[in-house]
Amino acid sequence: MSETPKTLQYRIDGPEDAPALILGPSLGTTWHMWDRQIPELSERWRVVRFDLPGHGGAPAHPAPSVGELAERLLATLDQLGVQRFGYAGCSIGGAVGIELALRHPQRVATLALVAASPRFGTADEFRQRGVVVRTNGLDPMARSAPERWFTAAFAAAQPAIVEWAVQMVRTTDPGCYIAACEALAAFDVRAELGRIGVPTLVVVGSEDQVTGPAEARTLVAGIPDARLALVPGASHLAPVEQPAAVTDLLSHHFATAWHDTLSAFPAPPAAPATSVPVAPVAEIAPPAPEQPHATGSGRPDPYQAGMKVRREVLGDAHVDAVMADGDDFTGDFQELITRYAWGEVWAREGLDRRTRSCVTLTALVAGGHLDELASHTRAALRNGLTPAEIKEVLIHTAVYCGVPTANAAFKVAQGVIQEETTLRA
Repeated sequence: MSETPKTLQYRIDGPEDAPALILGPSLGTTWHMWDRQIPELSERWRVVRFDLPGHGGAPAHPAPSVGELAERLLATLDQLGVQRFGYAGCSIGGAVGIELALRHPQRVATLALVAASPRFGTADEFRQRGVVVRTNGLDPMARSAPERWFTAAFAAAQPAIVEWAVQMVRTTDPGCYIAACEALAAFDVRAELGRIGVPTLVVVGSEDQVTGPAEARTLVAGIPDARLALVPGASHLAPVEQPAAVTDLLSHHFATAWHDTLSAFPAPPAAPATSVPVAPVAEIAPPAPEQPHATGSGRPDPYQAGMKVRREVLGDAHVDAVMADGDDFTGDFQELITRYAWGEVWAREGLDRRTRSCVTLTALVAGGHLDELASHTRAALRNGLTPAEIKEVLIHTAVYCGVPTANAAFKVAQGVIQEETTLRA
């Protein structure tokens, strides 16, 4: 098992000379979530399971994006000599599979997405989850995991499995969990699904309240060669709750769809032999990135970059509400602050966002702008400040901005912190 930041912790089951099948876990779980699938799958495939960073005792090197997780997985498979493989992933593991199929299509022979989505909830939801963990640790996530992952009937009938699930979350590294939440907050491939060119099975529990049948149908509608499998009586962790049904679905899919894509890409000149007898294939260049629109001065227009930063810092809900309230009178002002406050100043590299939040909170208190203080307290929590650090900033302002002003600021910030650090249903 690798201990370096650029690879992932893994386990292999099955014959060394069999085709490779990769299984990706859900957020907060370990490779053990696939234990019930291994006896059957490993008869025919060389099954490689991996842990997310900081999960299951894996080295705690946070991955900031789904793309980075995919790259670390590919580096791990390269070390193992695995060039072409089938892939099945659950939840964030499914997101990794989508990323691989989009960015490295020559590596993926066939794909199965379990409890997955092209966009997981909203960015605000996952960033708020990160705030909760940063403030309270993983206990709130651990205690709420059973109701997110299992049906009520299963949880009542299988208390040992419920306790196992809770302990998986509790033993996860908080920093890596927060990074995974940030990765899911930024993940949105709805516009790219049509470029997935491998046979895809979309599996969803009929009772999944996290990424349910509606999200599954979005995947099937967007991926050209995809079909849907609904698992009755299962919630988010369908491989755990209905292991036999999921195993049968995966076995059939990988046995029948694999060979459809073996000749989809031309093979390059022979490469050194690997431990898995699969044909290496040519690299496919990704599409050229869109160039930013240039302003009249020849500089890229900072508006789009500013809107991206504004949404990341203040949240989609806040920005959407502000933009929805805009009209002919306020529209030019909103464009100005998006372009220059967010696209020019907040996007500068001289200070990190935590520091900019400290400066902003102080300036708002000094100016008595309590109406803006609430949204920027939320922003400070999203940018990585803890409630204790925000308290220190406000105590500091009491000296330099006045006690009455700081007193009013504490009341505003206290209400926001209580709301943001409580896990929402």
